[in-house]
Amino acid sequence: MFPLVPVTEAEHDVRIALAYATPDNFTASPVYVPTAGCWLHADAVPLLIRAVELARPLGLALRILDAFRPAEAQWALWHHTPDPEFLADPRIGSTHSRGVALDLDLIDAASGAPLDMGTGFDAFTPLSHHGVTAIPVEAQRNRLALLGLMTAAGWDFYGNEWWHYQMFDARARYPLLSDGVLGARRMMPA
Repeated sequence: MFPLVPVTEAEHDVRIALAYATPDNFTASPVYVPTAGCWLHADAVPLLIRAVELARPLGLALRILDAFRPAEAQWALWHHTPDPEFLADPRIGSTHSRGVALDLDLIDAASGAPLDMGTGFDAFTPLSHHGVTAIPVEAQRNRLALLGLMTAAGWDFYGNEWWHYQMFDARARYPLLSDGVLGARRMMPA
């Protein structure tokens, strides 16, 4: 079975706004081609579906900012900002490059408006850590709601990034995947 499956807004009831397919990310340049699509390992999809189901009765929806990230993309991000507090060293490999991690936030399901999370996605600052109280109370509640939804759905979290969730034991269970795994390149030409 092919390990990666597409995640779409219509099929999975999520919003997709891949930050690395636009210049709206910490590199200020697109890393992926605009048509890269959102992909997850088939084993991760049931966990995503469960999180969506838990968010729905609360009037919330998940907005995916990144999912599968080719190993080559991890190198590009690392070359730009080699910060092991916020980026996995590509020699070890990211759980994103295994297709079993998501970067996401919460939005109001009715309006589509993003909830205040206290910092932006990929804000490389201690204010991005879980459990920070130096952000507005509403943002603390929103982070805790996301944490609760994701962990109740079976995801593990990374303490330094409120937006990052991954499958448990991902590095031991899943291999790194390169840009060619999908047959079409996702990376912007060098």
